[in-house]
Amino acid sequence: MKLHVALIVPLLLLMPLVALAKGGVVPKKSVVIDGLDVDSMRARLDETDMQPLEGIWYYPNEEMTLGIERYHGKHNIGYRIILLESPDINVMPGTVIGYIAATAVDSKYQLWLYSQRDRVTLIKPLECVATLDDAATTLTFDPPHWKVKVRLNVARFLPTLFNAVSIVPEKTGERLPVGFRKIYPEGVGNKKFNRIRYL
Repeated sequence: MKLHVALIVPLLLLMPLVALAKGGVVPKKSVVIDGLDVDSMRARLDETDMQPLEGIWYYPNEEMTLGIERYHGKHNIGYRIILLESPDINVMPGTVIGYIAATAVDSKYQLWLYSQRDRVTLIKPLECVATLDDAATTLTFDPPHWKVKVRLNVARFLPTLFNAVSIVPEKTGERLPVGFRKIYPEGVGNKKFNRIRYL
């Protein structure tokens, strides 16, 4: 029985991550868009009819400046997140660090961010739910945080039939959400966006 528990626990630790990645919805590896920085991103955005999510954002937790622009991907992925500036010199400006997809609720989005680095390439996208505020100036998300609880119940009746060991993945306590703050265009809260409606 100890051998079975030793084999099952690592697999169950991976279950939430596998569920979050949703097998191939977004590219497994990041790509780099050459020549993209804050100024060129601003110029790109100025040439479009910007949607509420589009703009230049600041991610204070990592001191990163990011661009969010429309992206025509599969599985309803409508936006990509691009690194423009960062104190981390190992990630190049222009690196796509994540993707966003719309949901049935206007203010809620599926957000995928790459979670690991393989030399200069980002890998292993993880999914969480993001919320865009009414003024379209903050995008917050609560990252997934899981722990695994192993229970051994020696008092269980008929343990060979009802399994004396149970392994339960469960979410840990709530934490403050992290997120992005829009820095361009400024005063966006007063602007009426032309939302795209897909039929």
